[in-house]
Amino acid sequence: MARARVILVAVLALVAAMLVAANGTAAGAAATRIMPLGDSITGSPGCWRALLWNRLQDTGYQDVDFVGTLPPQGCSVAYDGDNEGHGGALVTNVARQNQLPGWLAATRPDVVLMHFGTNDVWSNVAPATILGAFTTLVGQMRASNPAMRILVAQIIPMNPSTCGECAQRVVAFNNAIPAWAAGISTAQSPVVVVDQWTGFSTSADTYDGVHPNAAGDRKIADRWYPALVDVLSGPQPTVTPTVTPTVTPTVTPPGGCTAVYRNTNQWQGGFQGEVTVTNTGAAATSGWRVSWTFADGQRVTQIWNGTLAASGANVTVTHVGWNALLSPGGSTSFGFLASWNGTNTAPALSCSTT
Repeated sequence: MARARVILVAVLALVAAMLVAANGTAAGAAATRIMPLGDSITGSPGCWRALLWNRLQDTGYQDVDFVGTLPPQGCSVAYDGDNEGHGGALVTNVARQNQLPGWLAATRPDVVLMHFGTNDVWSNVAPATILGAFTTLVGQMRASNPAMRILVAQIIPMNPSTCGECAQRVVAFNNAIPAWAAGISTAQSPVVVVDQWTGFSTSADTYDGVHPNAAGDRKIADRWYPALVDVLSGPQPTVTPTVTPTVTPTVTPPGGCTAVYRNTNQWQGGFQGEVTVTNTGAAATSGWRVSWTFADGQRVTQIWNGTLAASGANVTVTHVGWNALLSPGGSTSFGFLASWNGTNTAPALSCSTT
């Protein structure tokens, strides 16, 4: 009798293992949470999400959960329609108004699919400013999940009847995305660029020069699919206490913050910089201040996500209203455009908190 019980237990264990293998994951394993993030192209109704979700289900990627604070809007098929596609939204406003942290806290994604910037381009916001907002959002994503995997679209073309310049503005914006992504991607939290522009026709794939029709939805889903599958199938990033060393000066003063300077893009006579401020103290900040002196005559000409006070080579940047509060370990970034001539040495920064 004892021998029979042993054999029965072994058989049941084998059957359970086969069931687990057939379903691809053990019962109770957490689904990968995917946030589609953007504007009306993502959410109003954004039926490419339905096509993408169903293709994932049909090809064995069933342990996924699309997440967002917004519900589905039709699309005539069953699918997981939760999303963060806010019609009419400018990504620069989302960053400026600090909206993303609340959405992240409510949904806790592991992966973000971001097609954002169409309304900013339409509003003639400079590519550097849009990418500054992208940098802010990436920082907020990583504050929510240090191993966040982020897929960023080179956005689909646009040619609305009311904006003759928009088509070329999209090209300029998309051309700037790969270098930005390469500069901000990390092994722990990769940023992957997905080309949604190539092969997409505003005449054949939209109904108004901006928003995708059924053919456009199919193209968008088909472009997201292989990039997302690579993320889902590849090794999962792990969070370690190791800090990746930076190539620019970092100072940790008694004020309790660090400021890391990066030259993210450079051209003849001009460059784009970014500074990331991190609260290294034990208490939340109510404000921060970063100062430096350029050694080679550089001059800041434009800034975003910070308040500039400059006198010649001496530069001071303080918080704006929405990014003054940094929790312990929290960070924010500001960006700027500047001129240079001959040499462009990275300055040493000082950082203090209030």
